[in-house]
Amino acid sequence: ICNFENFVPKSQRMEMKFNEFLDKMYETEERGGDERVYLQQTLNDTVGKKIVVDFLGFNWNWINKQQAKRNWGQLTSNLLLIGMEGNVTPAHYDEQQNFFAQIKGHKRCILFPPDQFECLYPYPVHHPCDRQSQVDFDNPDYEKFPNFKNVVGYEAVVGPGDVLYIPMYWWHHIESLLNGGVTITVNFWYKGAPTPKRIEYPLRAHQKVAIMRNIEKMLGEALGDPHEVGPLLKTMIKGRYEKDHS
Repeated sequence: ICNFENFVPKSQRMEMKFNEFLDKMYETEERGGDERVYLQQTLNDTVGKKIVVDFLGFNWNWINKQQAKRNWGQLTSNLLLIGMEGNVTPAHYDEQQNFFAQIKGHKRCILFPPDQFECLYPYPVHHPCDRQSQVDFDNPDYEKFPNFKNVVGYEAVVGPGDVLYIPMYWWHHIESLLNGGVTITVNFWYKGAPTPKRIEYPLRAHQKVAIMRNIEKMLGEALGDPHEVGPLLKTMIKGRYEKDHS
């Protein structure tokens, strides 16, 4: 449970034209240092015609078959991602099914199933970094996050033409490989399969995560102040622990 009243984000969101982004990216590369820029753009009718033509040339038959085979809901959006080498997307999970299609360059992806939830210490639901891990993977604080020592994940490197399936509620930490140049990726986001009418027990890990999120949201609405959710949950968890060990 973290305090986020005085939280300062590590990244800054800016809106600019595509040519402005390219100029800024090349300037940042020439300057060197630790600064990185990263483009995220939804592919819709606001982008240029040439990008739309390229996008329509994808193998839609294959991806539509995958959607039907898994009984997923509708395609909700496509996201174009362009980044510099060394870009890092911190570990987080999403609430939709994701086909991660690599177009240019190589990315290292470390994935963790939903049952690793307690090892990755997510920010509270009402935090600006909701669904992200609080752990700094490059310099983990084991005193603050002791369960991170027990985390077990899967590693994959994707390159041009590869499509990585990232299931909903699976954590993923993604790096653009050094000395690999600019990376380009397109995400395909789908709603999950309909909730089964009959719930089977024991619950699966991703179902437990969904329930915990809903509880946090409801507590925030009931209390009227999301900052009060953390202390309340901490009291509830402490009370349960003392009861179990009494």
